[in-house]
Amino acid sequence: MINLQDKISIVLVEPKSPGNVGMVCRAMKNMGMSDLRLVKGCDRGHPEARKFAVSARDLLDSARTFDSLEDALADRELSIATTRRHGKYRQEIFTPGEIAEMISGEMNANSAALVFGREDNGLTTEELQLCRWHATIPASGEYGSLNLAQAVLVFSYELYKIKPSETSGVTRAFAPVAEMEALYEHMEKTLLRIGFLDRQNPAHLMRSLRRIFARAGLDSREVAILRGMMSQIDWASEKPAKAEIS
Repeated sequence: MINLQDKISIVLVEPKSPGNVGMVCRAMKNMGMSDLRLVKGCDRGHPEARKFAVSARDLLDSARTFDSLEDALADRELSIATTRRHGKYRQEIFTPGEIAEMISGEMNANSAALVFGREDNGLTTEELQLCRWHATIPASGEYGSLNLAQAVLVFSYELYKIKPSETSGVTRAFAPVAEMEALYEHMEKTLLRIGFLDRQNPAHLMRSLRRIFARAGLDSREVAILRGMMSQIDWASEKPAKAEIS
């Protein structure tokens, strides 16, 4: 049996308040989680962070800092971005309970990361697209913004409720984020080369392609096949030019 909490990372993107970081550590420890990842942001050694971490200062001390969200997610197979806003590029948004159920069915062979954005502006569209799933906490329309630590606690609690006996026996491992991002980068260059993407706005269609492949749940072998196909397209698209030169 696996312990879900041991395979889940909490990622904070550019947190502004040291006190919030400390309270996130406390919320994580309440629910048995220990892997905190920080993408830039405030000083985790600030006295306010240590003050509000209370008995979870060990999580604060062991937290890792990354230069980008992509780096923080590189070794995770499953990634979930939290957002309060809906929109054109923020579709298929799940609740914390739904995310807990979805994760529990995949954790025998995968690790996951829950990503939380800035206290004032949340996550950008570009950061959201790095994540396989999007989630939100249903709240009052009058005031739906939760404190950062509160949001972490709600998601962590839903995951804490999942018992080891409820996890799936599925052993298929998905491709980690680093491999998926390498595929998307290769795909964008190739599709630009053959004129499939609009050079003025390639991100528009690439976001749709990202959603398609996120739903597909590719493994490393499938990613390699797609990259091989892109390489063959690259080769074929260069052939006529080489023939004309010769």
